[in-house]
Amino acid sequence: MSILKNIISAAQSKNRLLAILIDPDKFEVDGDEKSSAFAKAYLKKIPAQTTHLFIGGSTDHNRKTEKVVQLLKAETDLPILLFPGDYTQVTPEADALLFLSLLSGDNPEFLIGQQVKAARVVQQSNLEVIPTGYLLIDGGSQTAVERVSNTQPLSQDQPEIIITTALAGQYLGKKLLYLEAGSGARSAVQPHIIASVCEAITIPIIVGGGIRTERAMQAAFTAGATMVVVGTAFEDNTWNN
Repeated sequence: MSILKNIISAAQSKNRLLAILIDPDKFEVDGDEKSSAFAKAYLKKIPAQTTHLFIGGSTDHNRKTEKVVQLLKAETDLPILLFPGDYTQVTPEADALLFLSLLSGDNPEFLIGQQVKAARVVQQSNLEVIPTGYLLIDGGSQTAVERVSNTQPLSQDQPEIIITTALAGQYLGKKLLYLEAGSGARSAVQPHIIASVCEAITIPIIVGGGIRTERAMQAAFTAGATMVVVGTAFEDNTWNN
């Protein structure tokens, strides 16, 4: 079964999926033996219920994405999905690519420009391509996504704008909808926002950013998220059960 079909099946059966987001810039890749040990140690600390690994960040200054994917694939059978900050982070070594389009911003570079730059590389790979509508939601602090994309997040005080943007994404043919408060956000996407979006659209919803506790994760699931993404809390060892 393809990764997308697996996610759709989980949404239909109300199964809960957990993805751990790994930032290549924060991953040790100095020397094969040392890097392999780092990868093993990293995988040991992630929750047992983890179903997917996301690889990507707003930046990858040292071009480490491909190496990180290779290291992880050598140590785990979990599906690895690219969550790229720009087209240079696309590598055929992964299993799938979230082909993101930043629907919430007014910057054409992240709405279609980066996708055009990535198109030929993607075409020549064996990556499973998953068209994904990406909505940046205000999490109470400026995040790297906001700075890099040069766009403003959608306010959680204006849920109708979030809902209609998500609905437009579905009508544009996106297969997944990603509600993102941003890495290191002060607060996560509120459950009532998630629930309202779920009521309006029929495609699976991914929620990430600002989720630091088991309680917050379960609240997102209860509100209707099919997949929750956690990154910073595990990188900083601040996850609170």
